[in-house]
Amino acid sequence: MLYGAAYSNSLHRARADKSAGGAYPLPRWSMVLSINGMTENDPPVMRKIIHVDMDAFYASVEQRDDPALRGKPLAVGGSAKRGVVAAASYEARKFGVKSAMPGVTARRRCPQLLFVKPRFEVYRAVSQQLHGIFARYTHIIEPLSLDEAYLDVTADLAGLGSATAIAEAIRGDIRRELRLTASAGVSYNKFIAKVASDQNKPDGVFVVRPEEGAAFVATLPARRFFGVGPKTAERMSSLGIQTGADIRAQTLGFLEQHFGKSAHYLYRASRGEDYRAVKADRERKSIGGERTYSDDLSTDEALRDALEHIIDIVWERIHRNNARGRTVTIKVKYADFQQITRARSVSPPVDTREAFERLSRGLLEALLPVPKGVRLLGLTLSSLESSQEPAHTGESGVAESGPVQESLAF
Repeated sequence: MLYGAAYSNSLHRARADKSAGGAYPLPRWSMVLSINGMTENDPPVMRKIIHVDMDAFYASVEQRDDPALRGKPLAVGGSAKRGVVAAASYEARKFGVKSAMPGVTARRRCPQLLFVKPRFEVYRAVSQQLHGIFARYTHIIEPLSLDEAYLDVTADLAGLGSATAIAEAIRGDIRRELRLTASAGVSYNKFIAKVASDQNKPDGVFVVRPEEGAAFVATLPARRFFGVGPKTAERMSSLGIQTGADIRAQTLGFLEQHFGKSAHYLYRASRGEDYRAVKADRERKSIGGERTYSDDLSTDEALRDALEHIIDIVWERIHRNNARGRTVTIKVKYADFQQITRARSVSPPVDTREAFERLSRGLLEALLPVPKGVRLLGLTLSSLESSQEPAHTGESGVAESGPVQESLAF
């Protein structure tokens, strides 16, 4: 198994620079920030956080359930003439096939590609089993989607002695019980744990300890930072910013001038700092999802097919959160980055898939035909009326954090 202690030469050089008094000091644990009632001068709790991310989840479930698909390039969704790929197996990814890609493009890149229809009811059932495994090790679980979540294991409920051991135990349970693989990032904050989970994919673990955080972040491409999409990455490149070290080298004023509201996040993250807690019960104001397409969508048929896929994804999230809301919004970003939104509010609130589908399709139809290619499509349900159920609870039915054990090792 590969771990984060085995860094690249560039990271070793960053550590050497740090020890010599260079640009990469240890993460600062005192910051002008208020978290969980602490004053701005109090250091945050040293958390142990795991980000678990299933490997090619939809495709892996299909390969697990149908032996004939194993070892073959597979796409979930996208089989229709103008359909869009929802997920791709690792065998398909070798040919450049990826999610949100039009099926026709995927087939062109991989002529032997197999297509299967998505089975969201099966993926939801597997996700419930997955979260049952998480709950054995912590009650502080923040789901991000069906196949990934943050876990705060600072309390070490299972008594395994280290966050890495907990991550390995979880991955072992997933492999034995679900016959699937997962990758995990282990660190002291959410940003680094999430990035780390992608370092040794598939089926790997990557650990970044507190004394390694700033040096690790310094080596990251700037596009790995949250919110840095193609357009922002292009702007960064024009400013000579390619890596986390380049971001760190800028003043806060410079970042504010060029990146606005993202400046404070970039300033802190480039120093390995992220004090957000894992929240087991996040109060949502809206639930939605969007997809950016590698090839612009321009025909009515292509946009309708793409919308159906987004309806599937967003309704699954609505259903999982037991939510209902009064406003459905469609978001469209054109090839020239012009963005528009259209919304419709109703009473009584939307509480069935049929109602959500009807409103979503109506909003799209009102925009057709589009005047230019569409690169992003999204849907959101807002004005929510029911609170989100806790992702996981203890026997009392209340989300629990357990005692903090700052001695738990990484």
